[in-house]
Amino acid sequence: MQEEDNNTLNAKFFVVKVAIIGATGYTGLELIRLAENHPYLDISLITSREKAGKSLKEVFNWSGRYANLILEEPIIEKITNEVELAFLCVPSGEAQKFAYAFLEKEIKVIDFSADFRFKNIQTYENTYNIKHAYPELCEKAVYGLTEIFREEIKKADLVANPGCYPTSVLLPLIPLIKNKLIEKDPIIVDSKSGTSGAGRKSENYYSFCEVNEDFKAYKIASHRHTPEIEEKLSLFSGEQIKSIFTPHLLPMNRGIFSTIYVKFKVEAERIHKFLKEFYKESPFIEVVPIGEIPRIAEVKGTNLCKIGIFEDKKRGWGIIVSVMDNLIKGASGQAIQNFNLMFGFPEDTGLPKTPLFV
Repeated sequence: MQEEDNNTLNAKFFVVKVAIIGATGYTGLELIRLAENHPYLDISLITSREKAGKSLKEVFNWSGRYANLILEEPIIEKITNEVELAFLCVPSGEAQKFAYAFLEKEIKVIDFSADFRFKNIQTYENTYNIKHAYPELCEKAVYGLTEIFREEIKKADLVANPGCYPTSVLLPLIPLIKNKLIEKDPIIVDSKSGTSGAGRKSENYYSFCEVNEDFKAYKIASHRHTPEIEEKLSLFSGEQIKSIFTPHLLPMNRGIFSTIYVKFKVEAERIHKFLKEFYKESPFIEVVPIGEIPRIAEVKGTNLCKIGIFEDKKRGWGIIVSVMDNLIKGASGQAIQNFNLMFGFPEDTGLPKTPLFV
């Protein structure tokens, strides 16, 4: 009976051919790894200017389903003839031209850069110091915070995958801001990320000897994710939200741990109950028992985000802890979650929930 049910389910769906533009960075490779176990996602084409002409096996000693897939130059005309969707794992500024070209050919796009995350073009241009060539596409784009914009994503042709830090902050805060359960000011966010959050870089700052046995803050009061967090919170608040956001670098490969300080308008138990109810139909959000502290080890290698609720009653502060894997729920996993919605597949298809404890 179970086998018949599975066959019926599979018969309802179809395989979607996709391209990964910029496949040799951490997010591109994570996409390929996750796609190995996705029954309806087929990677037809991967690109890399630096490694063009070589297979994944040659470059990374890849041994999975896509080991013999050859990295190619990103030639728009060839790509649009072979795929239905393109994942853009290229830098902000560069993604714009790819997105425009693909959308012109009716190819759906999930963009990992910041090029389409902002509705306010001036904020984007000031934050990234890049002139936006296609501001009209920003109006069309759907912000890919899956659990919040689920219905919009289902109908989208262009999805702007959120930043990893903003994902960890917005998932707990947006429902609370929208329903007026916390004060709009102050909002203080203290976040820590594994070094993969900075991408594949050769700078000394991210080398093993610089990161190992150390813990450091960076881009204090100037990180590019602050305006992204503020714009989305303001959207649900109905007025301008300001926040303090300080990121830190952990001596580990992956994972995000965000500690958020706010003023609760109601008791912590009600906050906890509300969030648990809000996310009860969301397979990748777990609001842990009140007073329990979630750990990065519990979400590493998964598409999960775990949220913990605390209250310092003596001082009148609410404290929210959010943990997730920055490369999966913060990037490639959330992108596949959005892909699933865009093509009508079950939201959790191909995405892991079992953590890598070692």
